[in-house]
Amino acid sequence: MKRQLILEDGTIFSGEGFGWEAETSGEVVFNTGMTGYQEILSDPSYCGQLVTLTYPLIGNYGINRDDFESISPAVSGLIVKEVADFPSNWRSEWSLDEYLKMKKIPGISGIDTRKLTRIIRQHGTIKGAICSIERDVFEVLSALRLTMIQTDQVSIVSTKNPYPSPGRGIRVVLVDFGMKHGILRELNLRDCDVIVVPYHTSADEILQLRPDGIMLSNGPGNPKDVPEAIHMIQEVLGRVPLFGICLGHQLFALACGADTTKMKFGHRGSNHPVKELATGKIAITSQNHGYTVETDSVSETRLAVTHKAINDGTIEGLKHLDYPAFTVQYHPEASPGPEDANGLFDQFMRMMTHKKEEATSICQSVQI
Repeated sequence: MKRQLILEDGTIFSGEGFGWEAETSGEVVFNTGMTGYQEILSDPSYCGQLVTLTYPLIGNYGINRDDFESISPAVSGLIVKEVADFPSNWRSEWSLDEYLKMKKIPGISGIDTRKLTRIIRQHGTIKGAICSIERDVFEVLSALRLTMIQTDQVSIVSTKNPYPSPGRGIRVVLVDFGMKHGILRELNLRDCDVIVVPYHTSADEILQLRPDGIMLSNGPGNPKDVPEAIHMIQEVLGRVPLFGICLGHQLFALACGADTTKMKFGHRGSNHPVKELATGKIAITSQNHGYTVETDSVSETRLAVTHKAINDGTIEGLKHLDYPAFTVQYHPEASPGPEDANGLFDQFMRMMTHKKEEATSICQSVQI
């Protein structure tokens, strides 16, 4: 089954189709991770995108039941050099091809992913379409160039209703902008009593749940397309400890008066070095984002930069100078990726515990 990948600049790649037999289009991005394709496919932050995996052989360890980051993948398509037809791993339950068919995700293999990645690095993120080799190229190009990039991705991937993930410890309200299950898993491991809420939940509704802390999740797209979340963050800031990841980091920055901008081709992979400015310590991190906080815009706020990317110097972490709130651009839950930054969840726990003990001490003093 021959397919073609057509880019909006007129570049055409021919290859073999696998997965779901349908046409698809979206923003073409690349991920540099050597492993973790299952987590990448199920990461809601890839909503509406065609993901190119730069590692040449994909699917060799199959798909298992345990490593999903969401129940319903939002990725629009998968582009690889070579797909393994017969995976070999004791946990494997489906082949990559079987999984893509099951989830109705089109794929194309036999593509020179090195050339495609160089095009994206040189010209920036670009729109593309995966379609039958028999489709008229000019017709596809015309439609592709008229297609607008989605702006409603968060509303697509966020939970529609609140739900609990019960624990006996500290209560955390997790705002779902496209949450990876790894974030919830880390909070559960620390016995947090988690309540997951939709992206448009108001500050009043969140505070009525009496949280000890608020977690802002990752998610897809432009943070400026989620103005209701920015307003909510402004209202809860200083009242409850706050920790933001990825899109949550960008929304926090906007809420505090900083600005964000679209990157040329973004950071996507599990091998991005990040420096903690206070200690000089380097962590290898997992990342997936196409927007970044403008460095110059932070100086006019009450924010301080805590982490920077080694490769390009972009902001990777922020903290508020007056309130218990901090955020990172990368993924400390490491799904997939190294666990170098996992301790940030413990930092959040200490922040919430301290705030709770402080409030209890004040109440006791008032009663006396």
